Amino acid sequence: MFDLTGRLTPRENYLRLLKGGHPDYICHVSEITKGMFFDPLAMAYMNRVPGAISKDRWGISWKWLEGHPAANPYVTEETKVIKDIRHWDKYIDVPWPSKFNVDWTEAEKRAQEFDRQNYLLMGCCFTGLFELTHMLMGFEDALMNYIEEPEAMGELLDVLCEFKLAYLKELIDHIKPDMIHIHDDWGNKKDLFMHPDTWRALLKPRWAKIYEYMKSRGVLIQHHADCVCEPIVQDMSEIGIDVWQGVIPQNNIHEIQKTLNGSMALQGGIDGVVFDKADWTEAEVRKEVRRACDEYVPQGYFIPEIPNGQPLTPGINDIVIDELNSYGEHFFKKQKI
Repeated sequence: MFDLTGRLTPRENYLRLLKGGHPDYICHVSEITKGMFFDPLAMAYMNRVPGAISKDRWGISWKWLEGHPAANPYVTEETKVIKDIRHWDKYIDVPWPSKFNVDWTEAEKRAQEFDRQNYLLMGCCFTGLFELTHMLMGFEDALMNYIEEPEAMGELLDVLCEFKLAYLKELIDHIKPDMIHIHDDWGNKKDLFMHPDTWRALLKPRWAKIYEYMKSRGVLIQHHADCVCEPIVQDMSEIGIDVWQGVIPQNNIHEIQKTLNGSMALQGGIDGVVFDKADWTEAEVRKEVRRACDEYVPQGYFIPEIPNGQPLTPGINDIVIDELNSYGEHFFKKQKI
């Protein structure tokens, strides 16, 4: 990282990129938060075992193949939790946060010692409402049920929404994060997983309720969805998302920026597919990082990043970090913006 003497703090610089104003530089996002703040509640819900199949607190099975970087949901006819959406309440035992005897002592101490004057403390809340539905019943069943059984899906989503609110209250009460990174992937690299009207009818109002609560607690909302969400970007802004983290260039980012006109910031834009491969070259990595900076940052309200966080191929991330920091140090002076 370059010398910040006499310059804006990473916290203030990020907020200016996010909300408009006059940022001083671009830097890798790890410099803004010093990494994601993992808490004991998040750890209590996970049960992922390398090389094995395990179940989490919802009863969802996870399969972690040897040599793979992470586990994936393992949903079959035998392992699916909800086998009939019309009787969803007979299949799940909601793991409310109140059921766990979580020791927050160490996390609270870390939060109190965190340098909030210079950096943003970013909490995390994984597995969003849509993701929970397809993990509980399987992807195909979930998509069909959103269309064929909207009333039952709505009932289930109401319960999942209340769970998220209870979870977030615990998280905010104990560590008082400046920002929360919260997940829900709503599409793939081509389109949304469902018609926008279906999303608006079933997911939008529940997320609006969640984000209204977070706003009432003074927390910035960083919603992760590394997929195409272009058809619903105005809706995302309406429900209170401060920054859409994970925006991939398969979205028309320039058009989205025009549509939003600063009402929601975007974070992502670096196309990892270009270089995240065995035969990668440093030149390819640096070229793509610069492309994203040059194409999207001058329009404002944009933070360049690899949408899924970091490359899977070892060695590449160091180059990404170096290029964002070195190219970004004087970016705004060179652009005269």
